Amino acid sequence: MVIVAISVLFTNNLARSLQTEEQKNMAIWAEATRQLILADENTDIDLITSIIEGNTTIPVYICDDSGNVLASRNVPDGTKRVGQHGPIEINISPDNTQYIYWDDSRLLTRLRYVPYAQFALIFIFIVVAVVTMQTAQRSEENRLWVGLSKETAHQLGTPISSLNAWQQLLEETYPNDEYVPQMKRDIERLQMIADRFQKIGSEPSLNMEDLIPVIQNAIAYMRARTSSRITIDDHTLEGVSRIVLLNAPLMQWVVENLLKNAVDAISGDGTIIFQLHENERDIMLDISDSGKGIDKKTQRRIFEPGFTSKDRGWGLGLPLAKRIVEQYHGGKLLLKNSQVGVGTTFRIVLKKPENS
Repeated sequence: MVIVAISVLFTNNLARSLQTEEQKNMAIWAEATRQLILADENTDIDLITSIIEGNTTIPVYICDDSGNVLASRNVPDGTKRVGQHGPIEINISPDNTQYIYWDDSRLLTRLRYVPYAQFALIFIFIVVAVVTMQTAQRSEENRLWVGLSKETAHQLGTPISSLNAWQQLLEETYPNDEYVPQMKRDIERLQMIADRFQKIGSEPSLNMEDLIPVIQNAIAYMRARTSSRITIDDHTLEGVSRIVLLNAPLMQWVVENLLKNAVDAISGDGTIIFQLHENERDIMLDISDSGKGIDKKTQRRIFEPGFTSKDRGWGLGLPLAKRIVEQYHGGKLLLKNSQVGVGTTFRIVLKKPENS
């Protein structure tokens, strides 16, 4: 920026010097014009003519007392106005005075635009630099997410396989034990979590599926693990069908994450309400809780990886959910509204299929 400031200052000084030089030249040109008008047969007009014809860049206007243009030079055809600089008086006789006006030369006119061009180039450079840095940062974050997800799925794979073997052994040894089926369900849940991480670590496939069963499966899973003091109201989803392009396991994970956050926000009795809205282009799912709400300062950071307002947690739930909805499904996950002591509403926006 210092170099640009110096360059602009130099350009302005150069423009002022050039303008002063043109003003001096016009004074000489005006005197040459006066002498040419007053010349007789004994006047050597070669020098005078060379001075007048030497002006090939500065637009000049010779006007009478009323401002009418009598003659002009270096002026486009049809121009009727008078130049912006001047006038210089030419006293032809006591009763005849003419006036010379002039405009900036083409060089000076272009030179005045140089600072603006410099600032425009610097602005473009800054924009390109910022976009490049943001793109590089997003690429680095994507590589981090992919690496973390793949490594997590890989690390979970070995103990899950071992647990599967132990579960099968227990099932054969104690076929009537009531806890063995529960163990099997928990192992299947672990396997599903590992599969989700594996999908995040690669480009997940999307299929045309009904969104409602995906939401209801997430609700059913969380309802069995939630206090009876918390009511999950999903009656608006009953008898409804909404076909969208999605990856069902990942979208179910998103809904579970939002539900878990809603449950954590409620202390004691409370309600979580699901509402479905739509317009011509989008399907919108609102998940509202009657919890403690989120203050304004925290609202600005809730989607930042690693940020958490809880006493425990990694701060990855909402960033992962946002990534799944926006990067993989082309939708939006946003905090619709939140008020401390009243509650919070998150909104998932998914695009309708083009042929719907």
